[in-house]
Amino acid sequence: MSRHSIAVIAGDGIGNEVVPAAIECLQRIAGIHDLNMEFTYFDWGSDYYGRHGRMMPVDGLEQLAKHDAIFLGAVGSPEVPDAESLWGLLIPIRREFQQYINLRPVKTLDGVASPLAAKQPIDLLIVRENNEGEYSEVGGRMYRGLPQESAVQETIFTRLGVSRAAHYAARLAAARRGQLTSATKSNGIVHTMPFWDEIVEETVREYPGVTLTSELVDALAAHLVLKPWTFDVIVASNLFGDILSDLGSSVTGSIGLAPSANLNPEGNFPSLFEPVHGSAPDIAGKGLANPVGQIWSGAMMLEHLGHPEAAVHLQAAFEAALRDGFGTRDVGGTSSTSEFTAAVLTAIDALSANYTLSPGGVAAS
Repeated sequence: MSRHSIAVIAGDGIGNEVVPAAIECLQRIAGIHDLNMEFTYFDWGSDYYGRHGRMMPVDGLEQLAKHDAIFLGAVGSPEVPDAESLWGLLIPIRREFQQYINLRPVKTLDGVASPLAAKQPIDLLIVRENNEGEYSEVGGRMYRGLPQESAVQETIFTRLGVSRAAHYAARLAAARRGQLTSATKSNGIVHTMPFWDEIVEETVREYPGVTLTSELVDALAAHLVLKPWTFDVIVASNLFGDILSDLGSSVTGSIGLAPSANLNPEGNFPSLFEPVHGSAPDIAGKGLANPVGQIWSGAMMLEHLGHPEAAVHLQAAFEAALRDGFGTRDVGGTSSTSEFTAAVLTAIDALSANYTLSPGGVAAS
């Protein structure tokens, strides 16, 4: 039996609804695939901030470092400034644990209507550089409250940061359709983006089976709406990747579907798995939240931990629930969070007949 220790931070808002739903599905999968997943819960987030003046304890990162992975719900509350909630929890985790890849799949799912009129299936991956770029800490504000008040925010690109993101994206493209698109803005941002372009191009030359296209991010955003099915893998800076992945999930039907993985590919530190959506305080506690993004993030966690068959099983189950009409309100359905979760659990059991235990793990029969 494979054993994994998972740190769980449900966080705020609907995180407290979708995380338990996803864990219930993960536990059902674990029982079928002979996995022992030990979940340790941390009550960190905006409520913790209200009690202690910080999003997590001083030794929070040390506590998380003891685990194999981190499963996060959502962070954010109207009572806490966004800069406090993000920079007090998620960004320190990403940087301390060198989670320099943010991987975000974008895929059309049966049972979910896209707002696009075209019916071609969308299946692409967005590789977002996750540790530097536009989200640097370099900068500041001067003359607060005076007419000459000013703010400076520096974008930081390093050769290491850009090249390792490009390598990761190129490897993914080589294993898929061999098409890599790089998001840039080198016609207007005259120093950092040409630097990005040069390093991405140098890196991709090492992958002869991969075709690289560099596309200005504004044109790329339009392209993602007009013909998203033409993309395979997109590599982008921290800010561009953040924006493009939200756009991508929207054209497939709902941001509530979108998963993400904050990866330390070498496995030297725990990776973090979370849905792309936020805490959605307007619907929190009403049973309306779509748990697909959280469940899909759980499938990505299973794959990262070395259990691709279990991951495929879980993804097939939530896709089956959507296909059978159990979608939540945001995708045009009428199911509550708990009703959709129950449908996924039923699908997990129904699909388990397609899997058999073998000495090397679980293989599709």
